[in-house]
Amino acid sequence: MISVRDGQNQILAQFTQPTPPELLAVTRARERVLAEDLRAPFDVPPTDNSAVDGYAVASGDVPATGTRELDVVAELHAGALFDGALNPGQAVRIMTGASMPQGADTVYPQEIVERRGGRVSVGPIKKGVNVRMRGEDIQAGTIVVERGTVLRPQELGLTASLGRWQVLVHRRPRVALLSTGDEVVEPGTPRKPGQIYDANRFTLRGAIEQYGGDVVDLGIVPDVREELRARLLEAAEVGDIVVTSGGVSVGVLDLVKDVLAEIGAIDFWQVAMQPGRPLAFGRIKSAHFFGLPGNPVASMLASMLFLRPAIFKLAGRRRLFPEMYQATALEPMSKRAGRREFKRGIVQWRDGRWEARITGPQGSGILSSMTAGNCLIVLEEERGDVAAGDTVLVEPF
Repeated sequence: MISVRDGQNQILAQFTQPTPPELLAVTRARERVLAEDLRAPFDVPPTDNSAVDGYAVASGDVPATGTRELDVVAELHAGALFDGALNPGQAVRIMTGASMPQGADTVYPQEIVERRGGRVSVGPIKKGVNVRMRGEDIQAGTIVVERGTVLRPQELGLTASLGRWQVLVHRRPRVALLSTGDEVVEPGTPRKPGQIYDANRFTLRGAIEQYGGDVVDLGIVPDVREELRARLLEAAEVGDIVVTSGGVSVGVLDLVKDVLAEIGAIDFWQVAMQPGRPLAFGRIKSAHFFGLPGNPVASMLASMLFLRPAIFKLAGRRRLFPEMYQATALEPMSKRAGRREFKRGIVQWRDGRWEARITGPQGSGILSSMTAGNCLIVLEEERGDVAAGDTVLVEPF
């Protein structure tokens, strides 16, 4: 068996190039991965402007003590410009976001002055306050969003503020998805004795879409060698990645790894982890292949550990792995040294620390342990049993 980290490294080494870029409207680019560094073509804000509704004045007209009356010579709304320059003894009524008049460098908020007709009475104030300076947010030529960034609403808004209505992003990786086995049937159809409804394809489809992939759903393939062979070849034609669940263990009808050896290349691994030991990785023509375990929790966990970083790298992301955090175990946890174990857990903040406990029975077929939890409790290879009060690593869902 190989370690989880070695398996991840060997898989990622096969993903040498991200998907090609495509030009998308900003309105369609949420959760896409930027394929170029985005540079500012101009300063943001482009001019000095007022941060409040009030009166723009020259700092030389700000009294050190007492009050002073200034002539209000104009009113500026956002988007308007003051014609000329402000002279000593003058003020301009200004709205939030309006460009500062030439000669003005300080803004009095309207609530701290007294206006009488065409004059305004002002008192002491810190010179230069309530002014947003040109370029204080972004300076022209700087990189504002880096290549490999997943575009959230805030990056989309920032992009639009620079005048860009299109962005260059990586095409979503296409993932062809199949379930295998005579015992698996579609939800909504009759189920014979001994059969189960296909949960894996639905958890994996949701997971792949969450990872940023486009799913091509090819349904269920029975335990028939020639049909499996044909469907895998079809999957390799439509997907950058082919994913199956089931059929990669050592049973008589676990055909996936045998068929894959005929039509592609395969590294069949026994990974030192629990749950999810059986995993097949290889290639079919130009597509990468992942054969995930059949047990629902093992299948989903294997997708998180091995498929997710692969999709992330193929999609052009810079960051491939999630953060993990330390928490205090609230209960003992059994653990066999020599393999990495993943408990489904519940982590919460209490009394100044993170605390974690397992969700209950941890069998690899108990999918409800994933829905009941909000994290994985990650127990490293060298650890043995965990005692209550020990520190553990958690990876939030």
